[in-house]
Amino acid sequence: MPAPGQNLRIDSARLWDSLMEMATIGPGIAGGNNRQTLTDDDARGRALFQQWCLDAGCTMGVDTMGNMFATRAGAEDLPPVYMGSHLDTQPTGGKYDGVLGVLGGLEVLRSMNDAGIRTRHPIVLVNWTNEEGTRYAPAMLASGVFAGIHTQDYAYGRVDAEGKAFGDELARIGWVGDEPVGARKIHAMLELHIEQGPILEAEGKEIGVVTHGQGLWWLQVTLTGRDAHTGSTPMNMRVNAGLGMARIIELVHRIAMDHQPGAVGAVGQANVYPNSRNVIPGRAVFTIDFRSPDLAKLTAMRERLEDEAPAIAAELGLGIDIEPVGHFDPVTFDPGLVTVVRDAAERLGYSHMDIVSGAGHDACWINRVAPTVMVMCPCVDGLSHNEAEEISPEWAAAGTDVLLHAVLEVAGVVHTDGELQVNEPGATTILQINSARSQFKDLKDSLFQGSEVEYQKWLES
Repeated sequence: MPAPGQNLRIDSARLWDSLMEMATIGPGIAGGNNRQTLTDDDARGRALFQQWCLDAGCTMGVDTMGNMFATRAGAEDLPPVYMGSHLDTQPTGGKYDGVLGVLGGLEVLRSMNDAGIRTRHPIVLVNWTNEEGTRYAPAMLASGVFAGIHTQDYAYGRVDAEGKAFGDELARIGWVGDEPVGARKIHAMLELHIEQGPILEAEGKEIGVVTHGQGLWWLQVTLTGRDAHTGSTPMNMRVNAGLGMARIIELVHRIAMDHQPGAVGAVGQANVYPNSRNVIPGRAVFTIDFRSPDLAKLTAMRERLEDEAPAIAAELGLGIDIEPVGHFDPVTFDPGLVTVVRDAAERLGYSHMDIVSGAGHDACWINRVAPTVMVMCPCVDGLSHNEAEEISPEWAAAGTDVLLHAVLEVAGVVHTDGELQVNEPGATTILQINSARSQFKDLKDSLFQGSEVEYQKWLES
């Protein structure tokens, strides 16, 4: 006999068609996407997403950071269950990073409509503004404001490479909402995402159950030397900022290797000035990215860099400035929600494994203010932030199926036109216990007078 709700699946063809249609907005030069935040293409992608949500019977709210919230009403006046991710991309981004989480969430809503499902909790699908952090650093900016990590004034004042302020560009594209940012209540948040790494594909798993997220330090280093002619300046009289950058890049690699396993480090953005073929660089600016799920390792890597990089600069006669431009501690996702995702994958028959997210995600910030979890699916060769980023329709469907079942488990099904219920009342109760919700504990004690025996009888009835 199938488990309750086991036969309920999303429409995989409809999901894939939506992904491909969104990919036509802001196409890249090599098959991917360039739909950076607060650009005209971002505005077009938002408009299409909004129309799809309205067509699915949702109402749309927008806050003052441009975060979009599509709400499907619930049977009761309860805090909503959230799902979603982001629609903005890297300059040379793929078609699925973030987008799968948003449009997979949309497919969950559409599939619920198809099945005539009604839930106790409302369900909200969110598109977070500026997750990528490429045009406006830091990454996950708007979800960070929502969670109280940054102030709105700080976000509005961020400028891009052309000196255009975040707040001005948000207004220019017409997506400044009237909701106060961070005012919404969240019962739980679930984010579907591609892995952006090679582990799931290498292990032959369809689903990654994300238990933790790596912490991160972004450090922007500025080295100051002296511009000089490359041909007429003796080697022993040069103050070469480019040489200093090269040595610190090597240092970053050594630091990460010395903290194995469970640590990574790289320089992903670098510029030298005046950037002329016959001028010794007088200035170099580059950003270091350290990550680890272990807070002690993450801290140790940053401290070693801050200790040893100035010594390299001094040896070469360079000035140095090290500025933190992004940071979050390692994340532990809600154990009750992790169990819900794992059970959903098991019930649906998808191969799965627990995994640590190597990248930062909006869920990492929302985890500060509400119970949160992530669902991951593989990507080919682990490629992401690359126009060659690729997934299969089957992987997308598997991840979205798990998202559907997990969301319904958390939101609580009160009605369906189909033959199978997805969960019974006790399933949601188990989640609340696992999440250690004090409100439920009080209710449980009141109903069962502290008797675990009576409580178990009720669960089994």
